[in-house]
Amino acid sequence: MMKNSKKLAALALSLAMTGSLAACGGNANTPGSADDNQSAGIMYAVEAGSAGEAIAKENGYTYNAVSSQADALMEVASGTSEAAIIDLLMAGAMIGEGTSYPDLTYTDRLTEEEYGVGCRQDSDLTDYINTVFAEAYADGTMAALADTYAISQDLLVEQSEPAEFTPAEDSDVAYIQDKGTLIVGITEFAPMDYKDENGEWIGFDADLAKLVAEKLGVEAQFVVIDWDNKIMELNSKNIDVVWNGMTLTDEVTSSMNCTNAYCKNAQVVITAAQ
Repeated sequence: MMKNSKKLAALALSLAMTGSLAACGGNANTPGSADDNQSAGIMYAVEAGSAGEAIAKENGYTYNAVSSQADALMEVASGTSEAAIIDLLMAGAMIGEGTSYPDLTYTDRLTEEEYGVGCRQDSDLTDYINTVFAEAYADGTMAALADTYAISQDLLVEQSEPAEFTPAEDSDVAYIQDKGTLIVGITEFAPMDYKDENGEWIGFDADLAKLVAEKLGVEAQFVVIDWDNKIMELNSKNIDVVWNGMTLTDEVTSSMNCTNAYCKNAQVVITAAQ
């Protein structure tokens, strides 16, 4: 995935957060307001198992579920789907002038959300990650990573004071330390998790995961998963965490042990620029 202009991405995110990119009107084949979309017969591309798919279902939209948000963007760029519903943070990094998709734009902002990290049920890794989040927020590490990946600091969620953590002998943290790896389930999703020119995984989430692994004394190993199967992958211990800009939906929080929220997000409608 191409690395995008940080200034342009930051500008796009800033405009989105202040509401400067209001929903725009269009013809019968162009998404307009959320109410218009349902009656217009728009075909949306969404990532299977994502918050985008959930909002499409909730609103009764006609949609095509694909394997990733990147694929949803390709659907719109190729004309296979008339619109897509993806995360605001990905939209800020991936569409508009100077990005991978200069001819795409976004209109409606459909939701207000927060990201968290998913661990196995009853896992103490959640508490450990919360401790690292608190430290990273307090010492400015989280803000520095936001700057690196063109994420507005207004999107960061304030963390509580760092707390002490002591793992039990038979805990999930002890299991991860014993095997020597923190296996992170992801999809390719700039600016959260994506590969640089050398094929190394980088991004806001990837770097935070590496920080957690470093503090645990283990190696971070990134595994691309089918996002629709993330709960199964976690429960089967194929991965140790789901960490890829994961929206804290009711389904997610009831199926996983989730960390505190660390970043704000929204679902936005993507369409070809007119």
